[in-house]
This record gives sequence, structure tokens and C-alpha cells, in this order.
Amino acid sequence: MEMTLGKRLRVTIFGESHGKGVGALVQGIPAGITVNESVIAKRLSERKPGRELASARKEPDTCEIKSGVYNSKTTGFPVLLWIKNQDVSSKDYSFLPEIPRPGHADLPSHIRSEGNADLRGGGSHSGRLTAPIVASAGLIDNLRKDLGFEIFTQVCTIGDINANPITSFGKIVQNTNAMKVTNCKDEEAAEKMYDLIESTSKMGDSIGSSVEVVIFGLPIGVGEPWFDGLEPALARALMAIPAARAIEFGEGISAVKMHGSEHNDSWKNDSGNPELSLSADGALGGFSTGAPLRIKVHFKPPSSISKTQTTLNIKSGNQEELSVKGRHDPVIGPRAAPVVQSVCELVITDLILRK
Repeated sequence: MEMTLGKRLRVTIFGESHGKGVGALVQGIPAGITVNESVIAKRLSERKPGRELASARKEPDTCEIKSGVYNSKTTGFPVLLWIKNQDVSSKDYSFLPEIPRPGHADLPSHIRSEGNADLRGGGSHSGRLTAPIVASAGLIDNLRKDLGFEIFTQVCTIGDINANPITSFGKIVQNTNAMKVTNCKDEEAAEKMYDLIESTSKMGDSIGSSVEVVIFGLPIGVGEPWFDGLEPALARALMAIPAARAIEFGEGISAVKMHGSEHNDSWKNDSGNPELSLSADGALGGFSTGAPLRIKVHFKPPSSISKTQTTLNIKSGNQEELSVKGRHDPVIGPRAAPVVQSVCELVITDLILRK
């Protein structure tokens, strides 16, 4: 089974949550791109476990570059990234495969592999494999800068708490602990989100969340027709992030309540070139319009919870109670935000290189 993103810039991820490690093979980076390993390390630190109100798994997430980089520059050959697993606790999954967890891929993977899948910690389905995705985006950071686009993200919703949109903020002056923990730029909303995550975690339960994305600096025409259009390509990749459940672009589902006269954006020529307003659709017909592209990615509550649930014992054929032990996130959004940003950077870089 191949797990590859992109066509010109190809990122193939591999590994298991409780195996020796996880990694990525990155192909298609032009030769001569400067690689800053401190950027890769910083990006990984934004998603790694062990943070407050997150999984207690302590992984340093040190990324080793095994090939394709010489004197801090890409050679044009494939780059192999490797991140060792150093804090596994496989005994927490001793009930597998006989007792598959509710909300997880345990049973489908067990059946598909004819009993050969490594199910510990989710195996190859685990959010652990988002680490090499983030590392891959850090690897191409200077290439992205050369291409001229920039991506901003925040957690915009946890449960029924909604933050003000990214575009409503100027420079963020104060970065409180709650803002850091929740990855939300709205200070007031972040405090409420923090309290909700904390109370949910104490109950042994989990909660859903959403990540907001705004992409600036795309020229007109990025994207391919139909199935590799800007939105389809992004939607396909973003929906592959573990626990993603829905994607919205622009006005999203609110558009069903609008008239065409409200939703349509008018072209203008104030700068001497065709352009749209900053609030306009960032993509039309699968091509970028030059306006910012706005996205929301919605995540389900994490499935591994200590609260008692009922599931099937496939050995006995009976249902029985299960309380999942181990170290798990009570909410996806705060650690998913850097993953969402990385996926968008990789997809858009691939589309621009193809153009």
C-alpha cells in the first residue's frame, strides 16, 4: 500500500506509531534549495506530544536527513527523512486485536491485512505519521518562500466555542498560555477553550474541533482542471489527516443560504490588473483567483477515551465494556493546526511546480 501525496513534489510517508520510527521520502525538490534544519525542528515542536492538555507521550521528534541534502542544499535527488520513536508503551494495547476500539480503524485493518496489521497506537493510521508530513513542509520552507505564498492557521472552534476569524486580528501582541495550548489567536475564546478541554479531559472524554486556514499570495491560475483543482487537491489531502471529518472553502456551508447576487464577487482593476476583494472566493473553476483562500477543517473528537464504552470481542462474539488506557489527546485541533498548514504548503507547492 502506497501513501503518497503530490505528483511533481511527491511525499511518501511510512512507519507505525509503535514501530521503530516514522519517516518520509520526498521527491521532486529542485536542486540548490537551502534546507534549514532549525525550521524543521521548530515545525515539529509545534505538533509533538507531551504538551499541556495533550498526549503525555514524550517524543523528542528529532528529524534525521538521510539523503538528498549536501552542504545544507538539496541535490535534486530524493530526500529521506527519519524520526525515531523513543517513548512507546505497547502494553496499553494488549487487548488488540481481539477487542477493537470504537471509532478506530482496528477492525477494518485487522480484516484487510488478514490479521497481520500492527494495530498498536493506531499503527500506520496513527496521527504519529503526521510528524514526517510536518517535517517535509519544513524541508521545503525556502522553496515555499521563493514561490511567494504564505499560510496562517488557528483553532477556530472547540465544542461550541468559536473564535473570531484570523483576518480580524492585526499583530498578536499577547500570547497567553491558553492561546499557546489551544493554538487559538483569539485571547477570550482561547481561555474558554482551555477550560473546556480541561473539564472534558477530567471526565475521561474528548471533544471535537475545527482549524481555520487563510492562504495569501497565490497568483491567478494555480491549480489543474477538475480533479486536481485547487480545492479538490487540498480537500483530498486534508481529509487524509486522521480524524478529519469535513472541509469548507470560502463561505462553506453558509453558501446554501445565500443568493447568487450575494455570493458572487465582482472583478475590479484598481491596481491596473484584474483583482478581487480580500473577502472574495480564493478559487474559481479549480484555479486560484489571487484573493486569499479561506478553508476550515473539522475534526471529530479523538476516539481513544478512558470513559467506558461498549465494543465487540471478536474472539468470543460478545459485546463487552472497554476503557482505553494509554496517552491520548482530548482534542485534535491544537496539534492538528500545524499539520493542516503543512499539508496545504505541500499541496500548493506541488501545484505551482506543475504549473
